[in-house]
Formats: sequence, structure tokens, C-alpha cells
Amino acid sequence: MGFFDFMTEDIAIDLGTANTLIIHNGKVIVDAPSIVAQDRTSGKIIATGMKASMMQGKTHENIKTIRPLKDGVIADFEASEKMITEFINHIPTIKKKLFKPALRMVICIPSGITEVEKKAVTNSAEHMNAKEVYLIHEPMAAAIGIGIDIMQPKGNMIIDIGGGTTEIAVIALGGIVCDKSIKVAGDVFTNDISYYMRTQHNLYVGERTAEKIKLQIGAATEDLESIPDDILVQGRDLLSGKPKQVQVSYREIAKALDKSILRIEDAVMETLSQTPPELAADIYNTGIYLAGGGSMLRGLDKRLSRKTDLPVYVAEDPLRAVVRGTGVALKDLEKYKNVLMK
Repeated sequence: MGFFDFMTEDIAIDLGTANTLIIHNGKVIVDAPSIVAQDRTSGKIIATGMKASMMQGKTHENIKTIRPLKDGVIADFEASEKMITEFINHIPTIKKKLFKPALRMVICIPSGITEVEKKAVTNSAEHMNAKEVYLIHEPMAAAIGIGIDIMQPKGNMIIDIGGGTTEIAVIALGGIVCDKSIKVAGDVFTNDISYYMRTQHNLYVGERTAEKIKLQIGAATEDLESIPDDILVQGRDLLSGKPKQVQVSYREIAKALDKSILRIEDAVMETLSQTPPELAADIYNTGIYLAGGGSMLRGLDKRLSRKTDLPVYVAEDPLRAVVRGTGVALKDLEKYKNVLMK
């Protein structure tokens, strides 16, 4: 421990396509949508997170909303840097400091990320005054966050369904044995819903409304135990151009999402087929763990369980499993040094 360690702040970041979460001093300090609102004329960032999310789909020509991350990786560097800087500056202990502290960061990344994309994440972090940057793969962070001892010679299968990507990995001895990353996740579900509303109801709905439908009555299968009530959806009639309202049931949404969920099922089956037999035996005993916001889709665990003939468990607080794991790795860098990439 050096003299400068008291000037260093430790931060764990789950940089997600839909939400960004930051852990500082063992607590989740930031949990906000990954979105910024920018003034087109001056290029200034007007709002980030929840405030910017409220503006989405409601802006005039001088303001644009940007989602800096696409499919789990940075698509707009400038906007993502400004967004994260803004989030970090809102952390109370850092806000109070006279000088900008140096940061030690652990950031989680999708397992299918390229070297160029890794470099982009590291560069962004360095621009934010990070002196030490470690990267960790999302499924690994999710496994640690769920409370699995990843260092054991025992196979565990994790499926992390985020906003941009679904990460499927078999983990043993602190490493990923086989994995698959597909770009079918929360955002694709939202698009499926708005496409269904357009084609089946002639109703044009915005992204926020489609997201609301997904949260309120989204389902992966039609045979649910507790059935959500039908909801009323407002949008624009594609034929007359007038605002109108239609009633939608969870059964319709299950139909709308069916194709995308089939793709996730296929990816899970493919990963299982590549798993070494000894680890497959372990997974038969331990089952499959689900994390990420997408795993909260009603009936998804049931549907995957039917497909794989294995028990499927949803992590408690699945939205925060990844960032919790990233925070644990940050606390004990020595223990997890084989898992982290510097």
C-alpha cells in the first residue's frame, strides 16, 4: 500500500446497453439507464440517465437522445465517456473531494468482445483518470455475483441476458470453458413487441411504450402460473394517423417474443453440446443459473428448463448480479487475479 492509496477510489462498473450500474465502497451508488440527451447545436450534454430516458422519443430537433452502447459494446465513444464521467462525478465521496481522485476500476465486458472493443473500453476509462483498469467477462462476474465459488473444479452454467447480448458460459476452475454470446436480448424483445403492435394492431408505439409492455405483461410462454392482467396501450394508428388505444394480453406478447426466445434456446443447446462430459455431469447436478434483466421475463426459466431437462434458477436481484460480482472481484483483486484482464 503506497502513500497515494488514500487518494485512489475503487469503482466497479457494469457498463450495460440498457443500464449502467456503479459500485463504490461496496454499495450500488449508480443504477441508471445508459442514455444521454445532447444539444445538437452546442454538442453539450443536457441530461444523463433517468432524466435523459424521460426525454426519449419526445425531443424536438435541437435535442437528440443517444444510447452510447449497442450490443454490449461502446458505439459512441464521446457520449459514453461523458455519461460515465457524469455518473462518477455524482458519487458523493468523489463529489466532496477537492482534487479529482485517481480511480482503480473493474469494468465488465461481454465474452464475445473483440480486442479492438476491449481497447476502446480501456481507453475510455483512462480518459476518466483511471490509473488501474481491470476487465472481467460478464458471465464470470454474474457467477461471482450469484455466489458461486468459481475457483472450484466444478462446472457451472450461467446465462446472462442483458439489454444488448445474451451471454452463455460454462465456468470451472476460475475460467470459461465454453461460451456463446448472441445479440438477442432485452432490446430485441422490445423491438419484437413494437413490430408485433405495428403488424397485428396497426398501432405505432415508441420504444418506451414497447419497453413498458415488456415489463408489465412480457412472457416467454403461454402457460404461466400467475397470469398478468391485460393492459391498454396507446399509440398512433398507422391507417388514420389518429392517436388510439388497444387492449393487449400476455399471450400476444408470448407469441411476439417466441422467435427470439427460440434463438436463445438454440444457443443454450449449442453450448451444452460443446461442454466436456465431466462438466456436463456437474451441470446435470447443479442446473443452470439465470442472471441479467432479461431473465425476469415471465416463464423464461420454465421454458428453458423444459428445453434442457435441467433445473433453471433465476438469481436473486438478477439486474444487479453482474455488478455485485464485479464489486466482489474489485474487493479481492488478489484472489480473482486470474479472472481479471489488466
